[in-house]
Formats: sequence, structure tokens, C-alpha cells
Amino acid sequence: MSTELVPNASLDTGLPVPLLDISRSNSALRDEILSAIAKVIDSGQFVLGPECTAFEKAVARVCHTKYAIGCASGSDALLLALMVLDVGPGDEVIVPSFTFFATASAIWRLGAKPVFVDIDPATFNIDSNAVEAAITPATKAVIPVHLFGLCAEMTSIREIASRHGIQVIEDAAQAIGAKCHGEMAGNLGQLGCFSFYPTKNLGGFGDGGMLTTSDETLNERLRLLRGHGMHPRYFHQVVGINSRLDSIQAAVLNVKLKQLDSWVSARQSNAQRYTDLFQAAGLSQQITLPQCLEHDEHVWNQYTIRVLGGQRDTLRAYLNERHVGTEIYYPVPLHQQHCFQSLGYLTGSLLETERAAREVLSLPIYPEITKAEQQAVVYHIGRFYEAT
Repeated sequence: MSTELVPNASLDTGLPVPLLDISRSNSALRDEILSAIAKVIDSGQFVLGPECTAFEKAVARVCHTKYAIGCASGSDALLLALMVLDVGPGDEVIVPSFTFFATASAIWRLGAKPVFVDIDPATFNIDSNAVEAAITPATKAVIPVHLFGLCAEMTSIREIASRHGIQVIEDAAQAIGAKCHGEMAGNLGQLGCFSFYPTKNLGGFGDGGMLTTSDETLNERLRLLRGHGMHPRYFHQVVGINSRLDSIQAAVLNVKLKQLDSWVSARQSNAQRYTDLFQAAGLSQQITLPQCLEHDEHVWNQYTIRVLGGQRDTLRAYLNERHVGTEIYYPVPLHQQHCFQSLGYLTGSLLETERAAREVLSLPIYPEITKAEQQAVVYHIGRFYEAT
């Protein structure tokens, strides 16, 4: 193994490395967060209070959109986006199968049909060629997912969608702050959907979500839909849902949002360090490293390698024994989930998606991870292959 992995031969090979340690960022902001929460408690405005309005405006600025609409979760953001576009029975929505369940479940809940398509093996994101091939007269929208913090190829997807007259909903749950050709995630389609689940790059102290748009009509209708379709009070214009952002979550997120740029920069530096360490270790025949396209800005919600040769699960068990945290996002593609069996997808329907599910392994990449911890991760992976 290259001595570049072990500067001054001082590597602590017994160093435990958690997959994620939220407490490292939270502890640094603890007093400021507690003060922000105390203001909410004193105000008594716990739902859609002034903290929520401030956070919506701040997210709109980050995403370069005119509007941002807070809701209860990233899953609800996707559901509301489909509702506001009147997606329902008889409609089809094109989605990648290699994504979190919420991307497709929102479609299913409205009685529409998710149409699963394959991914680009280099980026894990939806294949734009597959999108165009899947369009039918019933296609109402496409939901590209900016998986792991890297934007999908939105230039071609938007061109295809425009040509066929279909709507584009960004699933940007893992990608706040990411860019595609200089444009911000959340401003690349008709609507953007974000999650503030605690493990996200910008995470709250529970569930929270946001939609972004620059369309005034969509903005107004989304605000109506998230509150039971009620305006004015007790007068219901449409049947909406109850999906409002809590003021305490917004207060926490207002504090954290100020750190987003520095956290993104740290994740980018950590991703580059992993890449340098893996290249120095000479593991190119055993693993494939994640890519960042030249025209994009990756925010590295995950650093996901491919483990070749059918050894992913064995490597993961080896790392677990050495207290190195990993995760598999995602072990079962959506088109192979039991609840979607009626759609008729067979094994082999989406070859790149199924191959990714067998090979991917995500490594610790949070902003506060230390150089020594990253060295330990790469060291153990190198030792695994030395022993096999």
C-alpha cells in the first residue's frame, strides 16, 4: 500500500469512523439554536410563524427563485408538487428507479402511474435518453432526482420536456446548493422539492420540506394546498392536505443555513481527499470512484463508490467489524419493490439500476470528518483487498 496513505506512519488504524455524526455540527451551533428556539417558545407562533417566512425567503435566495413554500417534509413537497400540477389517475410520471421511495410513492398516492427508467452508470442519475424513450401521450411530468448531491443532466431533460409539453419537478432532496451549468438546484424545472431531514446537508431537528418556483400561480396554489385548501379561515377552495412547516424547525434551519456554503465547501474538500487517497492506494481495479461533471457543482450528500467483483456486502461487513460506518443507497430498486409488482417490471428491465443496487456503497463524508478518519477508511478498504 502506498505510504501516501500513512503520512509519517502515524495512521490510527483503530480509529472508529461513524457514517454520520450530526452532533459535531449541532454542538458548534448549540447556543445560537437554543436562543432561536426560545424566541419561538416566547412568541407562541409554532406553525408557519415569522421564522418560517424568513426561512422561505432565505431558501428562495439560495435557489435563485422568486418563491419558496415551506411544508412538513420532503415527501410532502413531492406530493404537493404533483398535486399543484393536477397529476392524477390516467397520468404517467417518469422517474428513476434508483432513488428513495418517496419519489415514486407520491405519484402512486395520487392514482397516477410511475414510469421507471434507467440511470447513467457514471452519475447514478436518470438517463435523459431513457426519459425521451419513455414518453407517451399519458406522460404528465418527469421527476429527475439530483442523487447524492449531483444535479441530473437538466439541460437535455428540460429540452426534451419542453419539446413534448411535459412538466419538470426536481427532486432536490439531497442537493440544496448544487449547481448545473451555473444554475441552482431548485431553479431548473417548474418546481423544486427539498428535504430538511436531519441527515441532509441542511438538516433540521425533525422533518421539514420546501418547494421552490418562480411561477406566481404555482406559489399561490401551493400555499393553499398545504393548508387544507383553506382561505380565508374555514373556507375551503380546494381539498388540500395538512403539510405546514413548524416554526421551531424553521428557527433551527435559519441558524444552520448561514453555514451551508462552508459545509458544502468542506464536503467538496473531503470528497477530493477521498479521491486522492483512493488513487494513491491503487484500487482502481476493485472500486469505481464517484464522478463530478465539469459543468456541475456537486454538494456530496453522499460519497458513493462502486465495489466491483461482487464483493460489496463482504467489504461492508469487514468495515463494520472495524467500526467504519457505511450505508447502501439503495439495495432494492423501486421497480423491484413488492408494492410496485403490479406495474410488471421484470428482473433485467433496468440493467444499470440493478447493477448499481448490487455495487454501491456510501462512505462517511460529513463536513467535520477528519483527515485521519478518511485515511482510516481508505486504509481498511485497502487492507481488505490485500487479504482477498
